[in-house]
Amino acid sequence: MLTLQNDQLTVQVLDPIADATRFGPRYCTGGYIFQIDDVSHGSLLSGPTYPDSFNRFDGQGIPDAFNLGPLRGRGDEALLLGIGKCDLTANTVLEFCRWNVEQADTMLRFTTQHVYQDWGVELIRTVGLSNRTVRSHTSLHNIGRAPVPLRWFPHPFYPQPTDDELCRFDIPVDFAADDPGYARADSGFIRRKNGPWTQGYYLPLSHEATAPLTVLQRHPKLGLVAASCSYAPDFFPIWGNPQTFSWEPFLERTVAAGQTLNWYIDYHF
Repeated sequence: MLTLQNDQLTVQVLDPIADATRFGPRYCTGGYIFQIDDVSHGSLLSGPTYPDSFNRFDGQGIPDAFNLGPLRGRGDEALLLGIGKCDLTANTVLEFCRWNVEQADTMLRFTTQHVYQDWGVELIRTVGLSNRTVRSHTSLHNIGRAPVPLRWFPHPFYPQPTDDELCRFDIPVDFAADDPGYARADSGFIRRKNGPWTQGYYLPLSHEATAPLTVLQRHPKLGLVAASCSYAPDFFPIWGNPQTFSWEPFLERTVAAGQTLNWYIDYHF
């Protein structure tokens, strides 16, 4: 495990080599934030099966994913950015990509290149720590001949708060009033419905965001935490089960040959 640390937080990030058994064909293997510990409050992140167990599909902490935008080859084979060559039918990794890892006092930098058919991608993932803010930054440079269809999303797993209120966004969102898992509280927060939950609830939100997103998130140990994105979300679902709650603001773009796309999320604890 790789770590970043100051007098308030310790950020644990999976090592692409030493922690290889924790990786599968879903989450990016470079810059995978596995846990954040507060010096006074302990572990701040959760997961769908946390703390009882861990599996590569569900994950924990703050993973992010390119897997819903595969670059398809022949048959079942595809390139999944940030992971490598995969068999989509068998849902297995055929060949993991190789990351160059650089560490400084406040930053971890992961760099890899993919060359697959007419696609070529240089991918840089950076995790930084400043006071109580953790930044997850991504840079994608198209070094191939073909345009790269990008579909990426973060999947932060927060522990379920003690009360039903979950999160609030600085953009208007909408969903059906009869949704079985979620409702809107008088405070403007999205809240749990029909609790305590015994299953998972997935909800795509309707929105027309044109500006970068900010999120307020209830937290059982810290009361309230926040996150801010550098981009306006495209597809935007939320999901939770009895152990955890997550929001997933997708970034969907086409990156032409020679172009570079940069984006980040700041997680404020």
